Amino acid sequence: MSEFPYNNRTFQILDAAEKGGYAVAAFNCYNTDGILGSIKAAERMKSPAIIEIFPWSMHFHGPEFIKFASEACHAASVPMSLHLDHCTLEPDVYKALELPFDSIMVDASSHDPEENIRFVRHIVELAKERGITIEAEMGRIVGGEDGVPTVDMETLYTEPELAAEFIEGTGVHFLAPSIGNVHGPYPPGGPEKYWQLDRLEMIKKLSPSSMLVLHGAYPIVDDLMKKTIELGVRKVNLNKNLHVCYLDFLAQNVGKLEMTQLQEQSIAVWTAEAERCIKLLGSDGKAA
Repeated sequence: MSEFPYNNRTFQILDAAEKGGYAVAAFNCYNTDGILGSIKAAERMKSPAIIEIFPWSMHFHGPEFIKFASEACHAASVPMSLHLDHCTLEPDVYKALELPFDSIMVDASSHDPEENIRFVRHIVELAKERGITIEAEMGRIVGGEDGVPTVDMETLYTEPELAAEFIEGTGVHFLAPSIGNVHGPYPPGGPEKYWQLDRLEMIKKLSPSSMLVLHGAYPIVDDLMKKTIELGVRKVNLNKNLHVCYLDFLAQNVGKLEMTQLQEQSIAVWTAEAERCIKLLGSDGKAA
């Protein structure tokens, strides 16, 4: 049997992406519809994929929901894992370590750099004992998602030299750099104006063994996304990308369709968009 981290599902998925030169979709899900729709898309596209949930789900849904999500991922016919996104509070990190997550994003990026390194290193050591891999953020990705505070657009970008030191100092498995990407809506000009691809390129150059994660990928700009993959991005977090079409369908059809039809058809809408994202990232057929 392989040793850690090579026996970890998220690591296996992203290590294969690193070797294959593609990226894997990480779908942020808030309910069973998102989980089922994402699994259906991955299986149809014969693609690896990652299901992500926020700490909110640990509190609102409880541990049984986490167990369901984990078992659903692990029962899929393609490689899939369960990831906890943006775990910002210490008590939530420790709680997550006792639940069946394959990987956890420890988000201490709002702390000073020294404290960020200290805390992430501590969690990496604890997680290793449980077979869990760790993602961390270096710099500050601005904007607002569930559990992620909104801050000013004047962001702290990831410095490539410091990123290399951070990876070395923490032993973190996956790095989410800040290159001008934001959570939530972009100011005028969108990603084309704010993403600094030269910064991303230098981060990968100075940390060639790192597996990079892209947050703030809404809206997707196809050519720009493909370029980030060429420069080393291996995991792309997708949140609003799926929820806009899913929620629009629900809003238009609540009260018009039977409950079973509403659920089946709304999941089909989610699945179709997830399939489009998988194809764009180049992971389709990689689990064949």
